Parts: sequence; C-alpha cells; structure tokens
Amino acid sequence: MFKIIFSDIDGTLLNENRDVSTYTIETVKKLQGKIPFILISSRMPAAMRHLQKKLGIEELPLISYNGGLILVDGKPISSTEIEMQILQELHDFNLDHDVHLSLYHQDEWYAPSEDFWTRREIHNTKVSPEILKNEYVISKWNEESKGAHKIMAMGEEEKIDSISSFLKDHHGDSLHLYRSKPTYLEIAPRQISKLTAVEHLLKSHYSIPLSQSMAFGDNYNDIEMLKGVGMGIAVGNAKPDVLEVAHMVTAPGKEDGVAKSINKLLQL
Repeated sequence: MFKIIFSDIDGTLLNENRDVSTYTIETVKKLQGKIPFILISSRMPAAMRHLQKKLGIEELPLISYNGGLILVDGKPISSTEIEMQILQELHDFNLDHDVHLSLYHQDEWYAPSEDFWTRREIHNTKVSPEILKNEYVISKWNEESKGAHKIMAMGEEEKIDSISSFLKDHHGDSLHLYRSKPTYLEIAPRQISKLTAVEHLLKSHYSIPLSQSMAFGDNYNDIEMLKGVGMGIAVGNAKPDVLEVAHMVTAPGKEDGVAKSINKLLQL
C-alpha cells in the first residue's frame, strides 16, 4: 500500500491555465489525514505555496529547487547551494554573452532586469523578483555567506550553448545542468536530485520506506525519482525517456493525469 505521494508541478500537475483543476483539488483533499501529498519542483518555495494553499496542504513539507531545499514547517531540514566562486566565474564569463541570469536562494529571486525572461517567469510562477544586477547580488551573498540554490540562464540558444559548454568544461563535476528547453538552462548542485530529496524526507521525517511511495513526473529531472520510488508514474505528455522508465503512464498533465491515477490506484 502507498503511504505518501510526490508530484512534480510544471507539465505534470497543472492544467492549461497553469493552475490546479477543481478535480485535482478535490482529489488531494480526499487524501488529507491519510496520505501526505508532497509538491516537488525546480521552483522556489514562494512559487509553490499558492498551489499548496489551493490544495489544502499548507502544513506539509515542500521540496524545491529539484531537491536543493527541503522545508518542513517552513524551515530548512536540508539545503544544498552552488558555491559563490562558481557563480562569480559564470558572471565573469557571461559579461561577453549578456544572457539573463536569475539567481535564487530560498525565497529570494533576483533578476538582473525587467526583461522578456523576467516577465515570462512572473507569468509562469506568480512570483515577482527583486531587480538587482548579478554583480550586486554576488557581493551581497558573499557578505551574508550564502550560495545559490538555483541559477536560471535564459537567452538565445547559441548563447545558452556557450554557457552550458563553459560550465561543463570547468565545473562539470559539481554542477547539474538541466536544459528544459533550448533557451533555458537550469543550474543546480550536482549532488542533489529529486530522488535524494525524497529519500532524505522519508528517512528523516516520515519513516516511510521508498517502496511505499508514489511519484508523478514528466521531464528529465524526474527520471531518477520515478525509477527509485515504489510506483513511478509518468503523465502522458512526458518526454520519451521518462515514459520509458515509468512503472505506469497516465493521462496528460493538462487532463488531470495525476488525480485520475490517484483515484484509480487508491480507489478513493
């Protein structure tokens, strides 16, 4: 029997309006008090909380930044950051490329300018950044002894190719580079993944074996998690590689695939 459910957000849980449907909300509310429904995403916590509120799961833990930050009762129980030296080198390299670098730490999001990329992310996540040039953020975080939970590089495909090659060549051992689309590069610490975060939360907070967990996803950063949990379910619109490793495939995310599977498998 499954005792906990993990769900990715973008491409997996949301409908065509980038929101949770009434059917999904009703399904998750049926789980309350019985089976925790945990959101796990590359998003920052602030971009997940409005969804938690709608689903009625505000008291439950959150896994953000692809596992880089795990929050229980609003407090970090695990936090893995990109070293400032790497961020500085990336900033220096980017002076010749002028790619948009959004910098994230917990609920802080700094965008270098209010451009096309910033507006697009505001629309997608319902969160607004503080506008501050990368060099000032680096200086501020150095003083505060912080690193980045995530860096989002956004720009023309060729420039993103350059940044990706530079980071692979110089910091391939310590960074995970995730290309969600040709114009987007998500940069995270290499030692974390959604699966490592699931394992950490299950062991430290829930005492539930991995075999009794269920997870939903659609993209490359979900593969490890879907393979590792007791029941890894891909939504119908998932990438071919994800469909291949999933234990089961459900309806597309926009057609309530997550809620349909939960109702069917748990006979709610």
